[in-house]
Amino acid sequence: MPSTSAHPSAASTVTCGACLTTSAPLAVQRCVAAVDYVYPWDRLIARFKFRSEPGWARILARPMLEQAQRQGLLSSPSLLVPIPVTPQRLAERGYNQAWELTQVLRRHTGLSALADGLVRVVDAPDQHRLTQEQRLHNLRGAFAAHPDHLTALRGARVVLIDDVRTTGTTLNSAALALQQAGVAEVVALVLARTP
Repeated sequence: MPSTSAHPSAASTVTCGACLTTSAPLAVQRCVAAVDYVYPWDRLIARFKFRSEPGWARILARPMLEQAQRQGLLSSPSLLVPIPVTPQRLAERGYNQAWELTQVLRRHTGLSALADGLVRVVDAPDQHRLTQEQRLHNLRGAFAAHPDHLTALRGARVVLIDDVRTTGTTLNSAALALQQAGVAEVVALVLARTP
């Protein structure tokens, strides 16, 4: 999927790994990344994600919001939907980092958000522990639209929210589930992408 990533100094358009390794059409029509997953962002994201410090969301969502506004990604009407974590990860961490970012974005944009618009139906291993090849196959069929939100999702423009995009597999799998639920358009906004 074409992706826009911005260093603090400049923005560039690149093609992600999933686009380079597949000829199948991708479900995410556009993905905007605020920063590259490099120092100091990688360390801040690790603190946010793995050290029980959800308060970082207020700071980390700022570059997401700025880049999304520059790219016109958060147009109204759009529905913000975070990538869900596994129930085990949610129990361990106590929060979903994508939902924490989504709440900050919702407050600043006034857009509606569905905390559980997507659910994980397969408890697949964490993507960050897998090789690139394993990542490309790990999440097939892992997500489904929550049955209670099918009416809100049908015909909607959804902005998927996540913290890090590596191969694009997570976003694409989630977008496929949303398309199956009748979503009209799926775009994504992530904090960081691996360069």
